[in-house]
Amino acid sequence: MKYNRVLVDKNEVISESTYSAYYPKNTGKYALNVVLSGQANYTIEKREITLVPGSFIFLNHDTSYSNSIESKVEVNTFSVLFDPDFVADFEYSNLLQDHVLLDQPLRFKERERRFVESIHPLKGNIKFNLQHLAKHVENGVNDELLLSEYLNHCLANYYKLYHSEIIKREASLQFLNGTTKVEILKRLTVARDFMISNHNKRIRLEEVAQVACLSVNHLLRTFKQAYQQSPHQFLTGVRLQQAKHFLRNTDYPINEIVDIVGFECPSSFIRLFRNSFQITPGQYR
Repeated sequence: MKYNRVLVDKNEVISESTYSAYYPKNTGKYALNVVLSGQANYTIEKREITLVPGSFIFLNHDTSYSNSIESKVEVNTFSVLFDPDFVADFEYSNLLQDHVLLDQPLRFKERERRFVESIHPLKGNIKFNLQHLAKHVENGVNDELLLSEYLNHCLANYYKLYHSEIIKREASLQFLNGTTKVEILKRLTVARDFMISNHNKRIRLEEVAQVACLSVNHLLRTFKQAYQQSPHQFLTGVRLQQAKHFLRNTDYPINEIVDIVGFECPSSFIRLFRNSFQITPGQYR
C-alpha cells in the first residue's frame, strides 16, 4: 500500500495505491474523489455507487459517506478535500466586484454552497489539472503556494464543468417551476450514477426508474431533455468508454473486455465501437 497525504492550509490532497481499504463516516470537507485505475465503492447516505477510471464525484461538506476498496488488482485513487471556508471564499471572490471584496473581505463566511452530487466525466482542463496535482504529490512537492494555486484552478474548472453538466441541463428541462427542475435533475442524476456504477451488469429500465423514484415514461422523457440521449444510449456510451480504457491500459483479449464492460456479444461491440470512434477495437489498441 502506498499512501501520500499533503496538507495545504486546511485543505488536503491524498493519493493512494492499494488492494484493500475501508474509510467509514467521512464528512466535514468538500470531497473531489477520482479513481485512476481499478474501481472504488462508495456509500453516500442511502446511495451505493462505484467509481471507475475516467470519472470523479464531488461531495458536499455535510454529506456523510464511506468508501471501500477490495480488489485483486491494484487500485489507484486521488482525492482533494476542500475546507468549506476555502470553497466559500472562492465562490465569494469570483461572484462579486473588487470594491465589494475590499470593503467586506470576510463576508464569504456567510455562504455555504451545496452542489448536486453526481458522477462527472474526468476530461478537459480538470483532468489535466488533477493529473499535474497528483504528480506533484507523488513526487513529494510540498510548496504550499504552488499547491494552493492548483487547488484554486481545480475549483475553477469544477465550477465550469458543474455549470455545463448541472445548471445547463437543469435549464433544459421543460418545467415552469424552478423547484421542480431541481428535484427532477437530482433524480435523473441518481439514475445516471446508477447506470455508471452498474454498467457491467444487465440493467433493466424499470430498475433505473425505481432507483430514481420516477415512472419509466417520466424517466425516458426527462432524461432525453436533460442529456439529449436515451438511458440506453447513455449506458452504451459508458460501456464504450470503459472498453477504451481496458484496450489502452491492459492486455485483456477483446472477447474478455466485451464481457467485463457489459456487452452481450463481440460482434455488436465491434460494430458499436467502429460506428462511435471510426476505428476498430483492434486498431485502437
